[in-house]
Amino acid sequence: MNTSKNYQADLQTKLRSAEQVAATVHSGQRLDYGFALCEPDAFDAALAARKSELREVVIRGALSLRPRQVVEQDPLQQHFINENWHFSGYDRKKGEQGLVSYIPFNFGEGPSIYRRLLEVDLLVLKTAPMDSHGFFNFGVSNTYTRAICDVAKRIVVETCSSVPVCYGVENVVHISEVDAVIEGGHAALPELPGAPITDLDLQVADYIVHEIGDGICLQVGVGGMPNAVCSAIAQSKLHDLGIHTEMFVDGMVDLIEAGKVSGRHKQTHPGKIVFTFAVGTQRTYDFLHQNEACLSLPVDQTNLPHKIAENHNVVSINNCIQIDLSGQVASESSGYRHISGTGGQLQFVRGAFMSPGGKSFMCMSSRYMKGASPASRIVLGLESGTVVTTPRTDVMHVVTEYGLANLKGKSISERARALIAIAHPDERDALYEAARQAGLLGRRFL
Repeated sequence: MNTSKNYQADLQTKLRSAEQVAATVHSGQRLDYGFALCEPDAFDAALAARKSELREVVIRGALSLRPRQVVEQDPLQQHFINENWHFSGYDRKKGEQGLVSYIPFNFGEGPSIYRRLLEVDLLVLKTAPMDSHGFFNFGVSNTYTRAICDVAKRIVVETCSSVPVCYGVENVVHISEVDAVIEGGHAALPELPGAPITDLDLQVADYIVHEIGDGICLQVGVGGMPNAVCSAIAQSKLHDLGIHTEMFVDGMVDLIEAGKVSGRHKQTHPGKIVFTFAVGTQRTYDFLHQNEACLSLPVDQTNLPHKIAENHNVVSINNCIQIDLSGQVASESSGYRHISGTGGQLQFVRGAFMSPGGKSFMCMSSRYMKGASPASRIVLGLESGTVVTTPRTDVMHVVTEYGLANLKGKSISERARALIAIAHPDERDALYEAARQAGLLGRRFL
């Protein structure tokens, strides 16, 4: 490719309004909006305005951080069929209304699923403006975006000057591949501030920090507890950490600025902070913008277990909603109510255990409020309809504010007793009796 060419002329020939692009959509087509901050806004509104002319247009997105007009303007789903790879808070509410349907998948398989199985008539995604070499950068939403480009019949980019430019692999599309460009303006990106860190979160974090050492390679999920772990590490004596994660979170900026991250002990991409997407505050977006220390990779390079395990001493830290006494972890639904998604949790749990010296941690508070009353997150059995995100065979450490239990190598009887020991004190007697009656504790406990 001749990178000395001036691509502005090509750009000018492909400039279109959002309304012009929306006018090319036909009933029955399959559209893709990309992932999280990649989802378009101007095109979304223009397409929703055409709803009366369209039927059964399938639209895939993920982790929507602004209201989607194709959802809002079609409350009976007569025109658009909305599908989603991972629910945000907004997507969850729309899912409860029957307006968005979740697509189950392991995050790291996304590129392969698109390349092997899916058809895309039109991809419209938000990117940074074109650079001098004719490339549009996917910003903080690498994930499986390049794979969608590879299979899409048509590609349209909606540019936004607020999208940070992230250095990496498979994180751009070229003007020669693009059918149209919508100039989307300069609106600030949506922010998702971390939940406030509570004393309970810090207690959980303290248990984890005592289980890890210098030179680990860290992955943390979203939520108050993983961010609390970052805060606790930032204030600890630990040093020379590496980062190989799916989601780059605000707490990681704290770690890096505290001088805790060098990456020099990593086996893959030493010295680099590896991630596949980020959602957080403007501070995080500014940190990632044109940062040579950061490496944006497609999700099959960050999340497939054998890729994770190439690094030594991987530590994976994730939240969960509920765990039963045999060790089954639920992280994405409560009964038939879908909350988030499988994401990369299972793949990082497996990759961490495959990693020499690696460990995984499932974090949760011992109880939550169910209506006006507290309820235990550690239960005899999962509620009917609740999805098992991480099977009991894969779960390693489970942590609450009352302690840490390592389930690897333990029998059902040992698991049940270990989990009851870290349940809320007010729940332990009832859990013990339920486990005894269910025969989980063995004959000697009858």
